[in-house]
Amino acid sequence: MTDKDSPPPTRPARKSAGRLGFITGGVRIRRNKEMVIGGAIILVFVIVALAVEVAALLHIQITPYNPIDPVGPPLAAPSLKYLFGTDQLGRDVFSRIITATPNGFSIGFAVVGIALLVGISVGCFAGFRGGLFDEALMRVTDIFFAIPALILAIAIVARLGPGIMTMTFALMVVWWPAYARLSRGETLKVAHQNYIEAAKTSGFGTFKIVIRHVIPNIFLTLVVYATLDLGTVVLVYSGLSYLGLSIPPPAPDWGYMVSNYQDYLISAPWLPVIPGLTIALAVVGFSVFGDGFRDSLEESSA
Repeated sequence: MTDKDSPPPTRPARKSAGRLGFITGGVRIRRNKEMVIGGAIILVFVIVALAVEVAALLHIQITPYNPIDPVGPPLAAPSLKYLFGTDQLGRDVFSRIITATPNGFSIGFAVVGIALLVGISVGCFAGFRGGLFDEALMRVTDIFFAIPALILAIAIVARLGPGIMTMTFALMVVWWPAYARLSRGETLKVAHQNYIEAAKTSGFGTFKIVIRHVIPNIFLTLVVYATLDLGTVVLVYSGLSYLGLSIPPPAPDWGYMVSNYQDYLISAPWLPVIPGLTIALAVVGFSVFGDGFRDSLEESSA
């Protein structure tokens, strides 16, 4: 075979592209039961949350009853008319559960999204640059780790006042250090790989190397962690809401509903149990989906 007939040499695929296969198609994520079950649970909650938000913008009501006004006898048991019964004031519990759905989910995605962005920015550049720059950023991160996250979040909300925006800001402040620490650790694993050294030899600067080579190679690990972390944010938010630090009444909120209804655990057990199970179902959905997502990626890379 002559040189003219020989096939052209193939260029090796860039490692960074393969690590982002769930976006580019380079890595095939296999569906499994955990992802299907968890994804179905999350999808239902997301659809309900979006429907509530759209209905609010259009000033229409999608719930069977007004979630704030009394609509029936107090402490009515669950029935076809009142699916989840009524509370001590005669308000429809099902309508209140539906109306409160966007709260925890919007805060969960906002907090994890900002924490992921800040954590990657701090951790990747600290791990790649090293030296005093790394030490300074990690010591700032350690300061946040030294203060219990819940205590700091409660202090921020207590100072600024309860509300969705305040709660979101407080959780953003305390949530990013874990992502910074994880990003730094993953960056140190890839910082001396051949493709990174080749990029340095080619004259690429720190910013370009981090954006084009480091972040794509550690992003999957962070996405898996973030998927599992969403349930934790929903749970923590519900706990703070239970303490009365979220939306002030009479607006419905899952955590506050559990707190407000707990005195009726014996006489009307559906009141605290139903919002509690709703919180648990949302957390389980994220946890199961995250576990399945992680397992699928491990199988794809095996």
